[in-house]
Order: sequence, then C-alpha cells, then structure tokens
Amino acid sequence: MNQQQVFVRYELDGKTYFAEKEGDILHQLNAAPYNAPARTGTQHKVNSVQLLAPAAPSKIVCIGLNYKSHLGERPALEYPGMFAKYPSALVGNEQNVIIPSDAKSVHYEGEMVIILGKHASHVSEEEAKTCIFGVTIGNDISERVWQQNDLQWLRAKSSDTFAPMGPYLVTGLDYGNLELETRVNGEVRQASNTNLLIFNVPFLISYISRYITLNPGDAIYTGTPGTTQKMVDGDVVEVELSGVGVLRNQIVKGSAQQSS
Repeated sequence: MNQQQVFVRYELDGKTYFAEKEGDILHQLNAAPYNAPARTGTQHKVNSVQLLAPAAPSKIVCIGLNYKSHLGERPALEYPGMFAKYPSALVGNEQNVIIPSDAKSVHYEGEMVIILGKHASHVSEEEAKTCIFGVTIGNDISERVWQQNDLQWLRAKSSDTFAPMGPYLVTGLDYGNLELETRVNGEVRQASNTNLLIFNVPFLISYISRYITLNPGDAIYTGTPGTTQKMVDGDVVEVELSGVGVLRNQIVKGSAQQSS
C-alpha cells in the first residue's frame, strides 16, 4: 500500500478548512486533500478546533446487506443494493446525533466509508482501484419503522445528523482487511472485518459508476455487519476501524419543534 497520510476537515471561528494531521498538529490546506492541495503555512493543535466530517461529498452512496452476518435468513443479493444519504445528514466526530421526536426505532450501523479521489464513470474494477483516495468511518443511522413503512428510505436514512463520519480520512490502508467494531456505552455490539464484505470495494465503485457518476470527495458507505439495535437518548456510540481511529457520537432526543 502507499504511504499513509491522515487528513481532517475542521471548523474554526466560523470558517471551514481542510488539513493534514501530523501527530497533534494540523497543517492547513488550501483545498480538499483529494483536490491536489498545498499547505498554507497555518498550523493548529487538533484539540483547538471542532472536527467535521473529513470530506465534503457531492453525494453519499450507501450499500445495504453487504455482510452475510447482517443478512439473517435473507438470501444474498445478486448485485449491490444501493441507496443514498444527503450530504446535509453529515456530522463529525463528537457531534450529536439528533433523534426526531416522532421517531420510534433509530439504529446504529457502523461501517467503513470509502472516499473517492478521482472522477469515476463506467470504470472497470481495475480502474476503480485508482479512484480510491482514502478510508474513513461512518455510522449509517437508520429509523427502522420509517424504513419499513415510507414510500422510500429518504426520511429513515437521510434525516439531519443521520450520517456521522470521521474523525480522520486516511490514505494507504488495506481497505480489504480492516477490523470494524461498534460499541454502545462501551459494550461491543458489532465486530467484523472488511474482508467479509460480500461485494468488495473495487467492485462497488465499478458497479455504482455504471449508473451514477462519482466525483472526488464522494463517499461510499460499504455496509454494516451483524445485528443492530435501537438507540435511546444519552447513548454514546463508538465505531472503530483499524488504522483510522474511533468515530464517537452521542445520541440526543430532539424536540417537537426540531421535527415539525
């Protein structure tokens, strides 16, 4: 694999920046890391800024039922099951996930997320490998009642704060062999390895690109393993991916005004 680099996106004094992380120092960049940036010379300590989702995707494509352990009694799909989240659903590390007041059953789904580094349209699996910029962590928050009863999964998957992502975007990792674990209040709820994906990453990119043009910075949530459970107000959910770190978010019940 290539040399590993670590990138973040952060907010400071009401403005948003990208940076390369070296130790506890952030080296500010003049563009997103997947858009050939240069360092500006400005530096910050990691703990002095608010980390955001580490990419700014134009689209978020998600894959369902991509681990056998998540299928239960259902047969494996013949092709990847795609759905989307809006970028407006993104939140970063240590930012709250807001449960709408009328939601009944909101679940966590810890996942590996791939960030594109190149334009991809009708690419082969071999070409797809060159389109991968790096890896981060995602939590595909899902409202199961809405997912079952609504015409589409729009509300169930893409409500505000339903796409936690971060904390870091890391290059050079073996995305086909990373340990993935989800914890709720410190208790392990999901544990697997990305080598158990039914449809691997190059295949996913190639398949998606047949129908949807992918751009630098776009995100692919690759699927969640095992079973999921309902979250409640005050829960703290951590998703850990080897080589990337831990994505941590607290669950907060929203007010009626936030859901109206």
